[in-house]
Amino acid sequence: MSFSDLGLGPDVLKAVEDAGYTQPTPIQEQAIPLVLQGRDILGCAQTGTGKTASFTLPMIDILASGRARARMPRSLILEPTRELAAQVAENFETYGKYSKLNMALLIGGEAFGEQVRKLDRGVDVLIATPGRMMDLFDRGNILLSDIKVFVIDEADRMLDMGFIPDIERIVSLLPRLRQTLFFSATMPPEIRRLADAFLINPKQVSVAPPASPAETVEQNLVMVQRDDKRKVLRHLLRTEDVKNALIFCNRKRDVTILYRSLEKHGFNVGALHGDLPQNKRTETLEQFKAGSIALLVCSDVAARGLDIAGLSHVFNFDVPINAEDYVHRIGRTGRAGRSGRAFMLATSDDAKQLAGINRLIKKDVPRVALEGFDASEPVGAAEPERPARERGGGRDRGRGGRDRGEREQGDRGRSREPRERAPVAAVAPEPELLRVRPIEAPVRESLTGGRLAGGGASASASASVGAAGGGGHSGGGRRRPEPSARQEPDARRRRRFDDDDDRPVVGFGDHMPAFLLRAVRVSPEPDPIGAED
Repeated sequence: MSFSDLGLGPDVLKAVEDAGYTQPTPIQEQAIPLVLQGRDILGCAQTGTGKTASFTLPMIDILASGRARARMPRSLILEPTRELAAQVAENFETYGKYSKLNMALLIGGEAFGEQVRKLDRGVDVLIATPGRMMDLFDRGNILLSDIKVFVIDEADRMLDMGFIPDIERIVSLLPRLRQTLFFSATMPPEIRRLADAFLINPKQVSVAPPASPAETVEQNLVMVQRDDKRKVLRHLLRTEDVKNALIFCNRKRDVTILYRSLEKHGFNVGALHGDLPQNKRTETLEQFKAGSIALLVCSDVAARGLDIAGLSHVFNFDVPINAEDYVHRIGRTGRAGRSGRAFMLATSDDAKQLAGINRLIKKDVPRVALEGFDASEPVGAAEPERPARERGGGRDRGRGGRDRGEREQGDRGRSREPRERAPVAAVAPEPELLRVRPIEAPVRESLTGGRLAGGGASASASASVGAAGGGGHSGGGRRRPEPSARQEPDARRRRRFDDDDDRPVVGFGDHMPAFLLRAVRVSPEPDPIGAED
């Protein structure tokens, strides 16, 4: 089947021929005739299969008749990233060069002035990211009441980036009578629910299993030690026949660090991530596409939809956290029937992510060994010991400042005498002080001077001590002897609350805890009321 069999107009066919394409891809064969019929489309195909052309070609043919009015675009295409939006704009310029259609690209990082001027002149095709789109709408520069064709591209990436609330608001501003095209490389349940809400009786087009890598990509897994990742990457870049390559990192900070490391070792490299100014991002990407830069260290901002002609290699310096991102990353190579190679550097810490990738693609990523590097570390092995300054404190800290893993590792292979433990019978019994005992009268009198706090019957049976220390007891009790100078320190020592003291303890019952028990301390002054008793 050729493009002429799909029902496209002569101007579009001529532009496609000039671009060098002769046969449509499977997704284009199924989607283009349905779009020309005005049907809503739910398209799902693996990356690199030509989804962009499957909606740009018929849209140019549909919009060829008609005229745009000021601030009222006739079609709207939403893209998740600036780079992908710019690429779709390039495709429209390529395929629509024989059509008299005006196009505007609305992305962040650029001045509003030129974008507003284009909208004022009237545009047929509006390509935008959701954030800049809503900024201009809130300023009153865009009216969405004349949209005929609405396209949501890379819908799963929109979901990951948190654009779904903006898209829902945009859809609420569009006319009900419109044609909606919904394209995604993967189809998770959340995306399907959105498609059911946005589309009317859609025709589903799926030409490959969702989230499956292209067969033209040779996948390789290299198990490395954490400290050897940069060395292994440099080895692969020197030994592989690398024409140009994308090197993916999970974090923007790591992109900068790896870029500086490769530049230091003499590689022709550039960096691309979301924190760079838009003019710098555009310049770097253009240099990479033109061949001025051979290696591009990037974040996942370059993982979706970018079409770099003849990309030979993709290196995953970090294993992607989301398994679906792996499919998108390696999908930058092996496009349009060409072959490509993808390498992923993984450590034992990446066992969970690797298992998720293997489940998603329904097979294990082939593992390769590199000569001169220790690649025998199994997935899920114990983490290698790190220096103490890299280990933080925590619950696993034990005696001597070592963590639990270090202690276990240090104990392996060493014969140690079992520690002698005290038998159970040798454990000291509960101190007598913690037990409540009846207070015997002689002991009571010796401690309280013949009087116990609280008075009562026992208090009436004891005699009080006179102010001079020599008065007798009116109740007939025994007289407390006058302590001698040698006995006085011992008497004072007995008043202290020691664990081995036999002083009585007043408690509140056997069920009370020990810390509530206290010894009785009574003033030595005589109680005139008790004396009268």
